[in-house]
Amino acid sequence: MNGLLSGESLKQVPCMDDQQLLRYSRHILLDGFDIAGQERLGNARILVVGAGGLGCPAALYLAASGVGHIVVADDDVVEISNLQRQIGHATSDLGKAKVFSLAEKLRDINPQINIQPIEQRLQGDALVEQVAAADLVLDCSDNFVTRLEVNRACLLQQKPLVSGAAIRNEGQVAVFNLHPDSPCYACLYGEESSTGNLTCSESGVLAPLVGIVGAMQAVEALKILAAYGKPLDGRLLLLDARAMEWRSLVLKKDPGCPVCGTLSQSG
Repeated sequence: MNGLLSGESLKQVPCMDDQQLLRYSRHILLDGFDIAGQERLGNARILVVGAGGLGCPAALYLAASGVGHIVVADDDVVEISNLQRQIGHATSDLGKAKVFSLAEKLRDINPQINIQPIEQRLQGDALVEQVAAADLVLDCSDNFVTRLEVNRACLLQQKPLVSGAAIRNEGQVAVFNLHPDSPCYACLYGEESSTGNLTCSESGVLAPLVGIVGAMQAVEALKILAAYGKPLDGRLLLLDARAMEWRSLVLKKDPGCPVCGTLSQSG
């Protein structure tokens, strides 16, 4: 994690060619981003957990932005009810595994990057292995159990976690585990939550809301990887889309957290 924030290269790759300079010129023009930031994106590997409402817009923007290696994991297939909001899938993809459907769109947007679809729900050792290989993780899942497991794996491997959620008209985005003193997901919700198990199929969701949240997850990932701007570390953004009102809450590490508190003591 320290290398991501200090500006060190993740690994050495050849300099960008003229086509890449043109493709990413709008990033390169940004003060403080420039070529160095773009090259860091090209050297990065991101794990996206979930290829649904949040994972689709997040992955599409990460691919367009030139993140060099994107791993997308999901065990679901495209259903007609997904098409209302999951913009990485089309009617022609019905019945297809979501990871392969989304991978096709990502490769079409940017054939210069590596896309690795994993058609399974990552759990246990498989999850830890993929988190260990990544520079950063996006939790775009739709259930509380997975969010907790992803959080724990990120803590074990000391990897930054960009978390997003959307249900009904409410969305939220936060960055966890960026520093040793950063809060983790369990600092906020503990290991039990009555609201964390709500699903879109049960409660509904406003279609563009997942796009807003997923795009914000992509923004935070790009900022961390490119060492650009100020990440959403230690803050939780809450959106009420029906009223179009934002709230920002300050989060602090919980010394009694059942996850990061226990792991820090054992370490």
